[in-house]
Amino acid sequence: MSKTINTSQLPIMEAFYTIQGEGHHTGTSAYFIRLGGCDVGCVWCDVKDSWDADIWPKQTIEQILAGANHHPGRIAVVTGGEPLMYDMSDLTQALHNSGFKTHIETSGAHPLSGNWDWLCFSPKKFKEPLDEFYAEADELKIIVFNKSDFKWAEEHAQRVNKDCLLYLQPEWDKTDQMMPMIVEYVKNNPKWKISLQTHKFMNIP
Repeated sequence: MSKTINTSQLPIMEAFYTIQGEGHHTGTSAYFIRLGGCDVGCVWCDVKDSWDADIWPKQTIEQILAGANHHPGRIAVVTGGEPLMYDMSDLTQALHNSGFKTHIETSGAHPLSGNWDWLCFSPKKFKEPLDEFYAEADELKIIVFNKSDFKWAEEHAQRVNKDCLLYLQPEWDKTDQMMPMIVEYVKNNPKWKISLQTHKFMNIP
């Protein structure tokens, strides 16, 4: 059973101000807080260095907030790794108190904590998500690595709430191979939209 780690300090792999490149908020300025630590283990993960939480320096909530407040944008995106390995309640409260909208990108493999303005739920085959995320998700983002992922995507789409936006996103290294299939699938199943890692196309960190 998943256990949430309660701590007043969080391992920070990186934190930076940039443009959101994926999903519903593509093109929006945002401060990204990437936490170290993940036990999901996606074979195609592009941030495998984030998996080991012990190698990343820990920061207090006050230190994290100070970094965010250096920038004019008021969206903070918490990602990982898997950010919900940690209790997010104090962090989201502090961000809200400073006028931020709080967004999270999660696999849903650990209990939901924190107060979120936008929840991007991206379930993975490598560790089963918890049921609570289907009701709470604002956005379902399925990474398409092979043809079988379309059927898997539909299984999750049937479980999310009626207002949840549905996105199919090609795994970066298979973009050329999977994109024609995704385009045809979305044309035939218009409830879905395409998400691209536009920051990679534009060489934006």
